[in-house]
Amino acid sequence: MGAGTESPAQYVKTVAAGAATGGARQFVSFRIGEEEYAIDIMAVREIKGWTETTALPNQPEFILGILNLRGTIVPIFDLRCRFGMGLTDASKTHVVIIVSVLDRMMGLLVDAVSDILTVSSNEIRPVPDMDRTVSAEFLSGIITVNDSMVVLLSLENLFSRGTLAAAGAAAA
Repeated sequence: MGAGTESPAQYVKTVAAGAATGGARQFVSFRIGEEEYAIDIMAVREIKGWTETTALPNQPEFILGILNLRGTIVPIFDLRCRFGMGLTDASKTHVVIIVSVLDRMMGLLVDAVSDILTVSSNEIRPVPDMDRTVSAEFLSGIITVNDSMVVLLSLENLFSRGTLAAAGAAAA
């Protein structure tokens, strides 16, 4: 990923600081199963390996539990489950992307982080109007990278006010 001994989080911050010019946008891409997704790099706060969470009662199935991240209680969401693809059997090979969404910190459980993508705004294509597994309101666009498609997610739509309220109750 980065040069030297940078951690993934340091690399993300370095790249984000150096490349927000001229209509270029950056995204962190990741895999869930065979599908490639990406989120805006400016929402990413940290990338860390999977560690067990503390489950809380009466939460939606896609909220795995909470994690204590240096004194901050962070709810962890299983994106595979959120997309209706079943629960992830999390292992040490899985990754949690810590993001800030609407002034809330949360973790996204994904299979693996793939890359940091820099694209110009005009390379982002609209989502076609069709039936799909991931609900349309979660998607913000599609980009082509090396002849494959990467689906851009809207974190704000993925975590609606109701979802964030449930997560906030979990973290309180």
